[in-house]
Amino acid sequence: MRILNRLEELLIAVLMAAATIIIFLAIIQRYATGVPALYAYARTWDFTWAQELCIYMFVWMAKFGAAYGVRTGIHVGVDVFINLLGVERRRKVVLFGLLCGALFTGVVGSLGAYLVWHIGEIGQVSQDLEVPMWIVYLCVPLGSYLMCFRFLQVAWTYARSGELPVHDHAEVKGLEPEHKSAAIPT
Repeated sequence: MRILNRLEELLIAVLMAAATIIIFLAIIQRYATGVPALYAYARTWDFTWAQELCIYMFVWMAKFGAAYGVRTGIHVGVDVFINLLGVERRRKVVLFGLLCGALFTGVVGSLGAYLVWHIGEIGQVSQDLEVPMWIVYLCVPLGSYLMCFRFLQVAWTYARSGELPVHDHAEVKGLEPEHKSAAIPT
Protein backbone atom coordinates (compact mmCIF):
# COMPACT_ATOMS: atom_id res chain seq x y z
CA MET A 1 0.00 0.00 0.00
CA ARG A 2 2.86 2.35 0.75
CA ILE A 3 4.16 1.98 -2.81
CA LEU A 4 0.72 2.74 -4.29
CA ASN A 5 0.33 5.75 -1.98
CA ARG A 6 3.74 7.14 -2.96
CA LEU A 7 3.15 6.45 -6.65
CA GLU A 8 -0.17 8.28 -6.49
CA GLU A 9 1.41 11.28 -4.74
CA LEU A 10 4.42 11.28 -7.07
CA LEU A 11 2.26 11.22 -10.19
CA ILE A 12 0.19 14.17 -8.97
CA ALA A 13 3.26 16.17 -7.94
CA VAL A 14 5.18 15.49 -11.18
CA LEU A 15 2.18 16.39 -13.35
CA MET A 16 1.60 19.59 -11.39
CA ALA A 17 5.27 20.64 -11.53
CA ALA A 18 5.66 19.79 -15.21
CA ALA A 19 2.47 21.62 -16.18
CA THR A 20 3.57 24.69 -14.24
CA ILE A 21 6.99 24.73 -15.94
CA ILE A 22 5.50 24.23 -19.41
CA ILE A 23 2.95 27.01 -18.90
CA PHE A 24 5.64 29.32 -17.54
CA LEU A 25 7.91 28.71 -20.55
CA ALA A 26 5.04 29.18 -22.99
CA ILE A 27 4.15 32.51 -21.39
CA ILE A 28 7.79 33.65 -21.46
CA GLN A 29 7.96 32.73 -25.15
CA ARG A 30 4.71 34.56 -25.90
CA TYR A 31 5.84 37.79 -24.24
CA ALA A 32 9.40 37.52 -25.57
CA THR A 33 8.08 37.60 -29.14
CA GLY A 34 6.69 41.05 -28.33
CA VAL A 35 10.13 42.40 -27.47
CA PRO A 36 11.95 43.44 -30.65
CA ALA A 37 15.39 42.45 -29.31
CA LEU A 38 14.17 38.93 -28.41
CA TYR A 39 11.72 38.38 -31.28
CA ALA A 40 14.06 36.46 -33.60
CA TYR A 41 15.23 34.17 -30.80
CA ALA A 42 11.83 33.63 -29.13
CA ARG A 43 10.20 32.87 -32.48
CA THR A 44 12.34 29.75 -32.80
CA TRP A 45 10.69 28.23 -29.73
CA ASP A 46 7.74 26.03 -30.60
CA PHE A 47 5.13 25.87 -27.86
CA THR A 48 2.08 25.22 -30.02
CA TRP A 49 1.62 21.92 -28.20
CA ALA A 50 1.85 23.35 -24.66
CA GLN A 51 -1.82 24.15 -24.12
CA GLU A 52 -3.00 20.72 -25.27
CA LEU A 53 -0.44 18.89 -23.15
CA CYS A 54 -1.25 20.94 -20.06
CA ILE A 55 -4.97 20.28 -20.46
CA TYR A 56 -4.28 16.54 -20.61
CA MET A 57 -1.94 16.77 -17.62
CA PHE A 58 -4.55 18.60 -15.56
CA VAL A 59 -7.18 15.98 -16.44
CA TRP A 60 -4.84 13.20 -15.30
CA MET A 61 -4.03 15.22 -12.18
CA ALA A 62 -7.72 15.66 -11.38
CA LYS A 63 -8.55 11.97 -11.79
CA PHE A 64 -5.73 10.80 -9.55
CA GLY A 65 -6.16 13.75 -7.20
CA ALA A 66 -9.75 12.67 -6.59
CA ALA A 67 -8.55 9.23 -5.50
CA TYR A 68 -5.98 10.90 -3.26
CA GLY A 69 -8.78 13.03 -1.81
CA VAL A 70 -10.82 9.95 -0.87
CA ARG A 71 -7.79 8.33 0.76
CA THR A 72 -6.83 11.37 2.83
CA GLY A 73 -10.30 12.73 3.64
CA ILE A 74 -9.95 16.07 1.85
CA HIS A 75 -13.12 15.75 -0.22
CA VAL A 76 -15.84 18.18 0.76
CA GLY A 77 -18.80 16.53 2.40
CA VAL A 78 -22.09 17.84 3.71
CA ASP A 79 -22.57 16.00 6.96
CA VAL A 80 -25.07 18.23 8.78
CA PHE A 81 -27.90 15.74 8.29
CA ILE A 82 -25.67 12.76 9.04
CA ASN A 83 -24.48 14.28 12.31
CA LEU A 84 -28.11 14.56 13.49
CA LEU A 85 -28.52 10.79 13.25
CA GLY A 86 -27.78 8.37 16.05
CA VAL A 87 -24.51 6.47 16.09
CA GLU A 88 -25.81 3.28 14.48
CA ARG A 89 -27.85 5.05 11.79
CA ARG A 90 -24.94 7.37 11.04
CA ARG A 91 -22.67 4.37 10.60
CA LYS A 92 -25.07 2.76 8.12
CA VAL A 93 -25.56 5.96 6.13
CA VAL A 94 -21.81 6.61 5.91
CA LEU A 95 -21.12 3.03 4.81
CA PHE A 96 -23.93 3.27 2.25
CA GLY A 97 -22.45 6.51 0.91
CA LEU A 98 -18.97 5.03 0.65
CA LEU A 99 -20.29 1.95 -1.15
CA CYS A 100 -22.32 4.15 -3.52
CA GLY A 101 -19.12 6.09 -4.28
CA ALA A 102 -17.33 2.80 -4.99
CA LEU A 103 -20.15 1.62 -7.24
CA PHE A 104 -20.30 4.91 -9.15
CA THR A 105 -16.54 5.10 -9.71
CA GLY A 106 -16.45 1.42 -10.67
CA VAL A 107 -19.13 2.03 -13.31
CA VAL A 108 -17.32 5.14 -14.59
CA GLY A 109 -14.08 3.13 -14.73
CA SER A 110 -15.75 0.35 -16.71
CA LEU A 111 -17.35 2.79 -19.14
CA GLY A 112 -14.00 4.55 -19.43
CA ALA A 113 -12.27 1.26 -20.23
CA TYR A 114 -14.88 0.63 -22.93
CA LEU A 115 -14.21 4.12 -24.33
CA VAL A 116 -10.44 3.63 -24.29
CA TRP A 117 -10.77 0.27 -26.05
CA HIS A 118 -12.90 1.67 -28.86
CA ILE A 119 -10.81 4.80 -29.32
CA GLY A 120 -7.77 2.54 -29.55
CA GLU A 121 -9.45 0.58 -32.32
CA ILE A 122 -10.24 3.77 -34.26
CA GLY A 123 -6.66 5.01 -34.05
CA GLN A 124 -7.56 8.63 -33.25
CA VAL A 125 -4.65 10.93 -32.40
CA SER A 126 -4.54 14.31 -30.66
CA GLN A 127 -4.43 17.42 -32.79
CA ASP A 128 -1.17 19.07 -31.68
CA LEU A 129 0.81 16.32 -29.96
CA GLU A 130 -0.32 13.56 -32.33
CA VAL A 131 -0.33 10.98 -29.53
CA PRO A 132 -2.93 8.22 -29.57
CA MET A 133 -6.07 9.46 -27.82
CA TRP A 134 -6.52 6.17 -26.01
CA ILE A 135 -3.43 7.11 -23.97
CA VAL A 136 -5.00 10.48 -23.11
CA TYR A 137 -8.31 8.86 -22.09
CA LEU A 138 -6.59 6.09 -20.13
CA CYS A 139 -6.78 8.33 -17.07
CA VAL A 140 -10.55 7.75 -16.91
CA PRO A 141 -10.47 4.01 -16.15
CA LEU A 142 -7.20 4.13 -14.20
CA GLY A 143 -8.21 7.08 -12.02
CA SER A 144 -11.77 5.84 -11.56
CA TYR A 145 -10.70 2.32 -10.59
CA LEU A 146 -8.15 3.76 -8.16
CA MET A 147 -10.87 5.97 -6.67
CA CYS A 148 -13.20 2.94 -6.43
CA PHE A 149 -10.45 1.08 -4.60
CA ARG A 150 -9.96 4.02 -2.25
CA PHE A 151 -13.70 4.15 -1.48
CA LEU A 152 -13.65 0.42 -0.69
CA GLN A 153 -10.50 0.88 1.40
CA VAL A 154 -12.09 3.68 3.44
CA ALA A 155 -15.35 1.70 3.78
CA TRP A 156 -13.45 -1.35 5.04
CA THR A 157 -11.53 0.71 7.59
CA TYR A 158 -14.71 2.49 8.69
CA ALA A 159 -16.63 -0.78 9.06
CA ARG A 160 -13.87 -2.21 11.24
CA SER A 161 -12.85 0.79 13.32
CA GLY A 162 -15.55 3.43 12.87
CA GLU A 163 -12.93 5.98 11.76
CA LEU A 164 -12.89 8.01 8.58
CA PRO A 165 -9.80 9.72 7.19
CA VAL A 166 -9.68 13.30 8.39
CA HIS A 167 -7.60 16.00 6.80
CA ASP A 168 -6.11 18.64 9.08
CA HIS A 169 -6.10 21.87 7.06
CA ALA A 170 -3.50 23.38 9.38
CA GLU A 171 -1.00 20.59 8.72
CA VAL A 172 1.60 20.98 5.99
CA LYS A 173 3.35 17.74 5.09
CA GLY A 174 7.09 17.95 5.40
CA LEU A 175 7.05 20.80 7.91
CA GLU A 176 7.31 20.00 11.55
CA PRO A 177 5.80 22.45 14.03
CA GLU A 178 8.26 24.49 16.00
CA HIS A 179 8.68 23.24 19.52
CA LYS A 180 9.33 26.02 21.97
CA SER A 181 11.72 24.90 24.59
CA ALA A 182 12.82 27.10 27.41
CA ALA A 183 12.12 30.80 27.10
CA ILE A 184 14.88 32.70 25.37
CA PRO A 185 16.42 35.25 27.70
CA THR A 186 16.34 38.83 26.45
